Amino acid sequence: MKKNSAGFIIAIDGPAGSGKSTTARLVAQRLGFFHLDTGAMYRAITLKIIEAGIRLTNRRQLQQLLDSTQLNLKWENDRLRVLLDKRDVTEAIRQPAVSALVSPVSAIRSVREKLVAEQRRLAAGRNVVCEGRDIGSVVFPHAQLKIYLDCDLKERARRRLAELKGKANLEQVRKNLAERDRIDSHRRHSPLRRARDAILIDTTHLTIEEQVALVCALARRRLADPD
Repeated sequence: MKKNSAGFIIAIDGPAGSGKSTTARLVAQRLGFFHLDTGAMYRAITLKIIEAGIRLTNRRQLQQLLDSTQLNLKWENDRLRVLLDKRDVTEAIRQPAVSALVSPVSAIRSVREKLVAEQRRLAAGRNVVCEGRDIGSVVFPHAQLKIYLDCDLKERARRRLAELKGKANLEQVRKNLAERDRIDSHRRHSPLRRARDAILIDTTHLTIEEQVALVCALARRRLADPD
């Protein structure tokens, strides 16, 4: 699919475990779009905060860190590379310490402002698939296609447990997801919410292939008839 000079944006929002990341990546591959992985960007900032030993309550040091941060995402051979200050941190951002802190970091207004600006910069002039929790409502409110993926909590916990390959138990994973939902939905800045013009897709009983096919069909329809 040819690159649109103005850029065509597919915004996919939803709670943790609803299949956003996998769906966005596969949709981008099939449509020939750039996959803008916002979660990886928040993880990169979280990694830098951990390495710098900065407390989240120290807003002055945190702002200095953000001002000196360079972020970039590159896809090479269908593999995402995350560059933090020109350093490849693709593997490092998946550490448990980063996973444990990324949600509180994501709730900080200055962090969100920094990354929203970076996300818009990376998307400029591109056909993009982007997923997160405030993509359609805040980051790209004028996206040509907005999707909100939802899924039953029990099913999300089952999927996440499969990803963890037995390194946790189902109830623990369910509680962690429920707490993540609470934080994301009630945070002061850019909370998780469905944009009014977003198309709701319940993925509880859908396979990844089915939800990817559905989003691709919606995108092709919107591309063919933008009005």
